[in-house]
Amino acid sequence: MKSVALGIVIRPCDSSYMPKGPRGESRPADVIGNAVRVMQIATGEVEDDPRDPAKQLAREGGLIGGPKRAAKLSKKRRAEIARKAARARWAKPKK
Repeated sequence: MKSVALGIVIRPCDSSYMPKGPRGESRPADVIGNAVRVMQIATGEVEDDPRDPAKQLAREGGLIGGPKRAAKLSKKRRAEIARKAARARWAKPKK
């Protein structure tokens, strides 16, 4: 759409875009929308942050698996892995 009087182009609002949170959840784009969301959570109308059951199980498995793996490794092998990780960290170019 073009405004003839001002000679500028006015584009329609793209309502399909919604800002995303750190885990990909949609968040209200404005202050009032955020206030309504907080009120809905406080009154129990909506649940705060429902976790995906598959992600929760994967996280729990990872928390168990790391220490078990470390217990199985010998001290020499753990040192090799640590050395390799340190080399990889220091090899990255600085920003």
